[in-house]
Amino acid sequence: MQDATHALLVIDVQNDFCPGGALAVPEGDAIVPGINALMDEFATVILTQDWHPADHLSFASQHRGRAPMELTQMPYGPQVLWPDHCVQGTHGAEFHPGLRVSRAELILRKGFRRKIDSYSAFFENDKTTPTGLEGYLRTRGITALTLVGLATDFCVNFSAVDAARLGFDVTVRQDLCRAIDFDGSLAAAQDGMGQAGVTLA
Repeated sequence: MQDATHALLVIDVQNDFCPGGALAVPEGDAIVPGINALMDEFATVILTQDWHPADHLSFASQHRGRAPMELTQMPYGPQVLWPDHCVQGTHGAEFHPGLRVSRAELILRKGFRRKIDSYSAFFENDKTTPTGLEGYLRTRGITALTLVGLATDFCVNFSAVDAARLGFDVTVRQDLCRAIDFDGSLAAAQDGMGQAGVTLA
């Protein structure tokens, strides 16, 4: 019998994060069959979707003379400047065509505010503006989360750490995630998740 208090949280398995996309994560599409199979083990499946306006300030194209993957400072702290990706309504923002989207009870869109990026499924990058996911989980009686998706060192990492700090029992299935591994970001993310009490499986 499926545990009604334990949900599967699938992070940003979108075309732009898969091979051929604007911000492709190596082997990002390889995890789709495993995620689809894992969905059958959970009563509740939640998907997150990066959903940026075309002029989002995390895009390098919005900063004259700056290139993708450079670091800049925003009012809320350091921010990687990304290639334009997951623009609202585009093919790149759509879920990978192989993903079983029909199993999702909730699709949470994030990153839609022009002036602030949103890695975490729980908070914008200012770490205070909520997405509403915590409230949804609490009212559903969900206390444990298993996370899969893209990318391990950014949106999965931030979501897992925030979930653990909010008191959820959190597991990250590393075999069903893939990383950008930008400048040692994967090892740093693994350390941070471990320190936050996240189980790395």
